[in-house]
Amino acid sequence: MSRLAFAAPTSPLADRMRPQTLAEVVGQEHLTAKGKLLYATLEKNRIPSLILWGPPGCGKTTIARVIANKTKYRFEALSAVLAGVKEVREVMQKARGELDSGGEGTILFVDEIHRFNKGQQDAFLPFVEDGTITLIGATTENPSFELNGALLSRCQVMVLKPLVKDDLLLLLQRAIDDKKNGFGQNKINLAPEVLPEIANQADGDARYSLNLLDSFIEVANPKIAAGDLLNIDDLTKSLNRRATLYDKTGEFHYNLISAFHKSLRGSDVDASLYWLARMFEGGEDGLYIARRMVRFASEDIGNADPQALAITLQAKESYHFLGSPEGELALAQAVIYLACAPKSNSAYVAFKKAQECAKKNGPLSPPAHILNAPTKLMKDLGYGKGYLYAHDYEGGVVNQVYMPETLKDEKFFQPVQRGYEREIARRLEYWQKLKGSHEQ
Repeated sequence: MSRLAFAAPTSPLADRMRPQTLAEVVGQEHLTAKGKLLYATLEKNRIPSLILWGPPGCGKTTIARVIANKTKYRFEALSAVLAGVKEVREVMQKARGELDSGGEGTILFVDEIHRFNKGQQDAFLPFVEDGTITLIGATTENPSFELNGALLSRCQVMVLKPLVKDDLLLLLQRAIDDKKNGFGQNKINLAPEVLPEIANQADGDARYSLNLLDSFIEVANPKIAAGDLLNIDDLTKSLNRRATLYDKTGEFHYNLISAFHKSLRGSDVDASLYWLARMFEGGEDGLYIARRMVRFASEDIGNADPQALAITLQAKESYHFLGSPEGELALAQAVIYLACAPKSNSAYVAFKKAQECAKKNGPLSPPAHILNAPTKLMKDLGYGKGYLYAHDYEGGVVNQVYMPETLKDEKFFQPVQRGYEREIARRLEYWQKLKGSHEQ
C-alpha cells in the first residue's frame, strides 16, 4: 500500500469536518448551548440578520451554514474581498425572484463584510429591511468602527470567542477518529505531543489547525503506510511556521498594545515581554512601541521613579540608531525596567484635574504679586507688589499664594507612598509645616 485511501479527497479537511449542527460547534457555548441566544433563535425559527464578530477560524462561517441548514433557507455566500456591488445586487435579485415564486427565503453570508466600504454596505439596507434576505456578516474587526451605523442597527451582533487549546484538540481528535470525512478508516500512530503542537501552532484558528493536520498526514503518508510512529520531528520537518496573527491597522493591533500596556501597569514582567515579542513577531513598528512606552513611563510610573522616562527615551534612541532586530533588545531592557518600577499615576491624575479646572474657570489672571513689573506703569498698577522671594526664607519656601485668588485652596497633586514619590510626599509635608511657621 503505497498511498492511503484518504489522500483522494480534494476538499480541505476543515471543510470535510465542518460541524453540521450547533451541538458540534465548539468553543462558542455562550451562544450555542441550550437556552442560549443562538440556540433559542433557531428553536423559534426566527432568524434575524446577524453580524458574527470574532477572530479567524473561530466558527463564523460554520455557524452561518448551520443556521441555513437548520432553517432550510437558501444559502448564498459572498466574500467582500472578491465581490462588489454588482455581485451583491445579482444575489438580491435572485433572492427576490425566489420569494416572488413562492420559494424559500435566502440567507446571504458575507465573509469579511468590513471590507465593503460604508457606501457599498448601503446596498444591503433595502433588502434587509423588506425581508428579501437575512444577512449574516462575518468580521474580524470591531463592527462599531467598521460597519455602517444604519446597517448595524438592523443586525444583531454576536461576539464569538477565540478557540482555546482544548477546543482545537477536540477538533483534531475528531478528525483523527472520523471514518467518513477524517482519517478514522486508517491506522495512524501519533506521538502524544503531535496534536498539542499543532494546536499551539494554530493560535486559536480551527480551520488552520485542521488543514495543518491534513498537510502533515499527506506528507507523512509513507511512514503511515509503513505503520511507523509519527513524532514531533516529523511534524517540524513537514511544516512551515505559521505567520503570527496580527494586523497593524486592525482590532488585533489595538488588542495587543492594550495587553502590553496593562501588563506593564500590573508589573507583570513576563507578560510584558511576551506581548512585546508578539508585536515584533507580527511586524509592528518598534518606534510605535517605543512611543507607547514613553507615554507609559509618564502616565503610570511618573515620579515614583523619575528615571523611567529617561531610560525609555534612551531605549527609543537606541532602537532608532540600531534598527530591527538589534535594537529590539534595548526596548526589551526598558520593558523590564518599566514593569519592575514602582507605579504612580499621580502626575496623570493631577494634570487631568488641572486641565478640567482651567477649562471650567476660564482665563483667570495670576495674582498681582507674582506678575513681572519691568516698567514704572506696571509697578504703579501693583504688579509685583508684596512678592516674597522664596530664597530668603528657611527651606527655600514661603507662605505665598501663587494660584488665582478664587482657586487658592485647590489641590491637584496627591503623591503616592511608593518609590520616589514617598520622598516627594515627605518634602511637601515639610514645606507645609514651614509655611505654617511663617504665619505665626
